[in-house]
Amino acid sequence: MITLYNYFRSSAAYRVRIALNLKGIAYQNEFVHLTRDGGEQFSAAYRTKNPQQLIPALTDGARTLTQSLAIIEYLEEKYPQTPLMPATGLHAERARVRALSLAIACDIHPLNNLRVLKTITKTLGASEAQKSAWITRWIGDGFAAIETELAQSAATGSFCHGNAPTLADCCLVPQVFSARRFDVDLAPYPTIVRIDSACNALPAFAAAHPKQQPDFEA
Repeated sequence: MITLYNYFRSSAAYRVRIALNLKGIAYQNEFVHLTRDGGEQFSAAYRTKNPQQLIPALTDGARTLTQSLAIIEYLEEKYPQTPLMPATGLHAERARVRALSLAIACDIHPLNNLRVLKTITKTLGASEAQKSAWITRWIGDGFAAIETELAQSAATGSFCHGNAPTLADCCLVPQVFSARRFDVDLAPYPTIVRIDSACNALPAFAAAHPKQQPDFEA
């Protein structure tokens, strides 16, 4: 049985939940609350699973994996049903899906992650207004570039790449959720909003939504 070390609001865990659901892979949750008691991810027990003390981690048998994109690529290789990447051999297409995914997972999300936001407020003394400006700046810059790529490329279909969800959609939907949570104006990004809507109409995405998780808190 696969175990996902999970937290309902973690964008990275959300990506993995979507991928597991799209592939129809059964899994069990081990919930790690990121703010309770100073953050359960910092416990000695969880450190043995993920020395970075980040969510998610995933165990498959005796193996423990970390980093959401690496986890999804592992699932893609081991469980090839419902592929999340263009077919092997379509090198440019696969590179495009990875580029879109990395633009979100590496360039947007880390700057708005919990540990960064805590640092700029608690350590550097930023106000709530300054924190909001920080979030809006980096999501906005990232989404502007992604919107341009999605809107201008003939490779974009109903989803980020073609007419079936890929790794890029697994990354995009959680970032849109995060943008809405922080009241970022999405009007300048109509293609992103359209794709997010198409994704969330699918049961695999709907079931992965934070509000559908057993550990959800309002």
